[in-house]
Amino acid sequence: MLTRLKFVPMRLLQAVPVAFGVTLVVFFLVHLIPGDPAEALLGAQATPERVAALRQQMGLNDPLVQQYWHFLVRLLHGDLGQSYIYQTPVLGLVLERVPATLMLVLYSVVLMLVISIPLAIAAASRPGGVRDHVVRVIPLVGLGMPQFWVGIMLLLIFAVTFGWFPVGGYGETFGEHLWYLFLPALTMAISLSPIIIRSLRASMLTVLESDYVATAKSKGAAGRGLYIGHVLRNAVIPAVSIVGVNVGYLVGGSLVIEQVFAIPGLGSMMIESIFARDFPSVQAVTLFVAVFVVAVGILTDVVYTMLDPRVDLTHRSDV
Repeated sequence: MLTRLKFVPMRLLQAVPVAFGVTLVVFFLVHLIPGDPAEALLGAQATPERVAALRQQMGLNDPLVQQYWHFLVRLLHGDLGQSYIYQTPVLGLVLERVPATLMLVLYSVVLMLVISIPLAIAAASRPGGVRDHVVRVIPLVGLGMPQFWVGIMLLLIFAVTFGWFPVGGYGETFGEHLWYLFLPALTMAISLSPIIIRSLRASMLTVLESDYVATAKSKGAAGRGLYIGHVLRNAVIPAVSIVGVNVGYLVGGSLVIEQVFAIPGLGSMMIESIFARDFPSVQAVTLFVAVFVVAVGILTDVVYTMLDPRVDLTHRSDV
């Protein structure tokens, strides 16, 4: 098995130029945001002299290339800079907010699988039937609704009207985290479930026509045992790639959802930093998200390789 994972070091090396490219693009794009960080910090009543002095102190008068070089040098030493608005190291702020975002994304993936797998089995078990048509139509409705709108509707119904869940926040204990993050995680899961349901349904219909499934049926396998024991394992392989790709989408979607549900994660930090022109924080969050997406891509390849023995990514032709 370990010999089939030899591609992992190469993937990690390939991630280095990707991360460098992300820092380059983000650094120069973030400086295109209208407004002056010094003016945003000092407020509208600040005198031009104070603004000019603060810009000099923050190094904003240096050429952009020089500022980027200083950023890279600090990054190589593990220093992401100082937040303009919090006046603390950005790395500490990011590490403080990462758990909430990671838990939200993982929670969303779990709920997405809980929703998708039973519905996909229900649709594939009776292709062309009423159940199949219902399962195929409902996800289309989910795809057509924006995440923030779904989140607001869930908030109004289950938090405001019924009071079953808190309106916002993150909680203190692990149990409270699960309770507070249920609605935002469900919002993100609903947006991605349609893709997984359709992929799983199509894969299951293909697998159901396989010879080994016919053999299993001839030996008496049927119902839930047939799907869980023989069909799902092979049908889930294409879905693994789709889940891996869409985890990056989930991280991006969490930026808005965290704001809607007042979750103290990277998304809310990103939006606050953009409005405050806190360039170091924006750069740090974007870099972390990019590294996370690359890591998920590598992990997806590992899982895919372990599930399907026919896949060998150590050969260049298969990469």
